[in-house]
Amino acid sequence: MSIVVSVVVPTYRRPHLLKKCIDALLQQKFDKGSYEVIIISDGPDERTRELIGQWAGYDRPLLRLVELPEKKGPAAARNHGWRNAQGQIIAFTDDDCIPHMHWLQHIVANCDPEQDVALTGRVVVPLENDRPTDHELNTTNLQTADFITANCACTKKALEKAGGFDERFGMAWREDSDLHFNLIRNKIEIKKVKGAVVTHPVRAANWGVSIKDQKKTMYDALLYKKHPKLFRKKIRPISPLLYYSIILSFLLLLIGLVTGREQLLVVGIVAWLSFTTLFIYKRLANTDLSAKHVTEMVVTSLVIPFASVYWQWYGAIKYRVLFI
Repeated sequence: MSIVVSVVVPTYRRPHLLKKCIDALLQQKFDKGSYEVIIISDGPDERTRELIGQWAGYDRPLLRLVELPEKKGPAAARNHGWRNAQGQIIAFTDDDCIPHMHWLQHIVANCDPEQDVALTGRVVVPLENDRPTDHELNTTNLQTADFITANCACTKKALEKAGGFDERFGMAWREDSDLHFNLIRNKIEIKKVKGAVVTHPVRAANWGVSIKDQKKTMYDALLYKKHPKLFRKKIRPISPLLYYSIILSFLLLLIGLVTGREQLLVVGIVAWLSFTTLFIYKRLANTDLSAKHVTEMVVTSLVIPFASVYWQWYGAIKYRVLFI
């Protein structure tokens, strides 16, 4: 029997997460001879190689591991996967996701491999507490995203027409939005399939992870350069005014301090404290109020506006686009 659908999963040195994903993919309620699972390691990865070896000799769907010679990012990994897939339907999920057992059934039932068509399924982010951490709350945004690689599918014809993933997106950020926008611009139908469900557990995060995450903002500039109207419509309608208010207030404070102009210094301090307090309040309004989390929100909120705007301008310069 020929392969109908190929599942492409990019990964890199996260075998503890990948194992759960593969377990779920190999237990799909779908004919074993009709689908394949392609694991694309974003660079040499001995631990992932050892993990895949655990399924050797089992009666299961075709499971392949491909290791890229060097790390290029998930966009490049996915491109390598779908371009070397046997199926004419390509399903995408991530190594930290757990597809439900009927996931592939719903995808194939709603996807004609002879047509230019794409699908987006439903993502579930389970939370243990009514007041999650800031990191957990941000992860829940995946549940309302229009189109994400945690749970989507495209025919090969649609991917070829849209150009696949732009490999300039070197991190797991906005590469799926870019594909989404390319599908829209090429007038490719995108179906919402609620029955195709993937669970995305919240990964443990290091203290202060929100500061590190600001680096991703540079790819907003690239996405804006390619799709300015769609970016403003679907991603961010206006510039981050609160961040700029915090930064300008802080600059006013510094100017007052350096020049000895007390009135300017006072205005800068009051404005900076007011805008920063508002930012902290917004982050804590619906999140965990434990001492540890509150401390993290206060400290990181002092840094995030500066880090975010730095990386935004870095991206604007790198990709040569006016993006503020």
